[in-house]
Amino acid sequence: MTAKKPEKTRKSGVTDRYARTIDYLRISVTDRCNLRCRYCMPEEGIPSISHDGIMRYEEITLLVQAAASLGFTKLRLTGGEPLVRRGLADLIESLAAVDGIRDLSLTTNGVLLAEQAPRLKDAGIGRINISLDTLRPDRFYTITRRDLFDRVTAGIDAALDSGMDPVKINIVVMRGVNDDEIMDFVLLTKDKPLSVRFIEFMPTAAQNGWERDRVVSSAEVLSRIRKQYIIEEVVDTPGAGPSTDLRIDGFAGSIGFISPVSSHFCDRCNRLRVTADGRIRGCLFSDDELYILPILRQRRPVGEIADFLREAVMKKPRSHTINDGRFKNCQRPMSAIGG
Repeated sequence: MTAKKPEKTRKSGVTDRYARTIDYLRISVTDRCNLRCRYCMPEEGIPSISHDGIMRYEEITLLVQAAASLGFTKLRLTGGEPLVRRGLADLIESLAAVDGIRDLSLTTNGVLLAEQAPRLKDAGIGRINISLDTLRPDRFYTITRRDLFDRVTAGIDAALDSGMDPVKINIVVMRGVNDDEIMDFVLLTKDKPLSVRFIEFMPTAAQNGWERDRVVSSAEVLSRIRKQYIIEEVVDTPGAGPSTDLRIDGFAGSIGFISPVSSHFCDRCNRLRVTADGRIRGCLFSDDELYILPILRQRRPVGEIADFLREAVMKKPRSHTINDGRFKNCQRPMSAIGG
């Protein structure tokens, strides 16, 4: 009898200068969006990257193959709004087949999700994040400048019906804008297995109107919730990342808190971001970028691309500087960076 060969042990990620294991890649597939959220872009939108300047699907696949060879295991596709790019499910199928990628997810505004959810699930999306900052149709129009609230709620239901798990709802809490809806969002988790995550308002672009007094800290949100509900337990939500997830007694879903301003998680940050035009960012709040598109377009060997990614990891900063005098808002809007 031939002895069974031991399985090859796969390394996990790359260790950066600060002993963090970097194993998570977030890739923006487009800078285009079908909403015009006031804290993200002006009503007329922003100049779009040219067709030739956007990473092609085969280039994204090559990039992911290189990342997987370094031990990256987690991959999230973002935008802009990723679902506006044609053939996205075909790309997802290619990425799901890359050896070593164990966690493939998507962030969307949900507008096009109802018609695409089943195909996305079949292609390989297991979990999904849906950005939604209000549960009031009139306020949705005010924030997004588009009358598409019903399409988003239909998308949420379609994600649940397709079997995606978990389905996460991301709300950016802004004082005086939507912080009066905290309890309404909590109630979303009563009968449906949704994970609602309250995110502190971040300075993600020079023009997004960020002011510190508009930030509602995670501690304040939790304090408000505790006044009405009993927190049952800490929940181990798949792909929770920097979120602290809790469950309310008797509720089907969970609530989570992401605190990049009041209690940053830079010491355990495990990600690199790649913009739709092929620029690697080691930190959401830093404009330092490495331009990888040229070597992807030249179809350079996977090992050479992996070396480029390793260089980006080594240039990853220790932390953001939101809470000290050195901070300045990002010069590129969030839609151009990737959510």
